[in-house]
Amino acid sequence: MTTAFRRSLLQGIALGAGALLLSGSALAQQAEPQTEPPAEASAAPVVKGPQVSLKTTKGEIVLQLDEEKAPKTVANFMQYVKQDFYKGTIFHRVIDGFMIQAGGMNEKFEGRKTNKPVKNESNNGLSNQPYTVAMAREDHPDSATSQFFINVADNSGIDYPNYKGSGYTVFGKVVKGQDVVDKIKGVVVDDVRGMQNVPVVPIFIKSVTVLKGDKLVK
Repeated sequence: MTTAFRRSLLQGIALGAGALLLSGSALAQQAEPQTEPPAEASAAPVVKGPQVSLKTTKGEIVLQLDEEKAPKTVANFMQYVKQDFYKGTIFHRVIDGFMIQAGGMNEKFEGRKTNKPVKNESNNGLSNQPYTVAMAREDHPDSATSQFFINVADNSGIDYPNYKGSGYTVFGKVVKGQDVVDKIKGVVVDDVRGMQNVPVVPIFIKSVTVLKGDKLVK
């Protein structure tokens, strides 16, 4: 990877008229590789929170939200879900090796009126690991509104407190559709209307629904 390309990748995640700013030093602080074999794996803990299905033009992605670790963030996201806010929005920024971002613009790059920003909850013990979902925001920690991103790499460099004493709030994970995330991260992107890393063929969110009963992913 060239220095120029890496610098471009680390410049930030566009958030409407503002920017989600990520420093190169923050992203460079990745977790050290494990040198000892892990202890015997135990059963995964049950996560308390709703499951949400994102039906996209690339397939379905199901998110398990963690309302115990990120109650304000989950409540904020669910408010947009109940408002049907995300229908017709696109994945407007895709960086393979980093993340895929959505939740704020239509195919004409027109933003939508958002609710009040949510308080940052990045100090919740959750890490920006592959297939986790986190909130996009501007430089101020408490500026996240509707936009979110799905990590496609170990991005622990943006965990609390690696970015100016704060971080980017993880509030759930992908429990179905990891293959769809992989499809999206690999699409062809270009610069469009001053925005970088925009998929050449728009990827739409067609619907967002809350799963219940036998529809839940076990």
